Amino acid sequence: MVNVKPLRDRVLVKRIEEPEQKVGEIIIPDTAKEKPLQAEVVAIGTGRVLESGERVSLTVKAGDKVLIGKWSGTEVKIDGNEYAILREEEILGVVE
Repeated sequence: MVNVKPLRDRVLVKRIEEPEQKVGEIIIPDTAKEKPLQAEVVAIGTGRVLESGERVSLTVKAGDKVLIGKWSGTEVKIDGNEYAILREEEILGVVE
């Protein structure tokens, strides 16, 4: 369990690594791999605050599988694990 609580409309996600790719007998090194586009939501903030002061809840929840852009969010390392913190609006969709 991660002891990080994102603020407002931010979401903490962990990218879902795809299995090692192999082309024939050639193994593609990690440095040539693209960043995964699927991620799992680990923690969410309290919601977006409108100009009126009203708070709007986020539509994603912890445990959701989502699609994110290659370079979305800010990469962070917590307890040796890599995560990304991004705004909910950067999430492209929820995988059902």
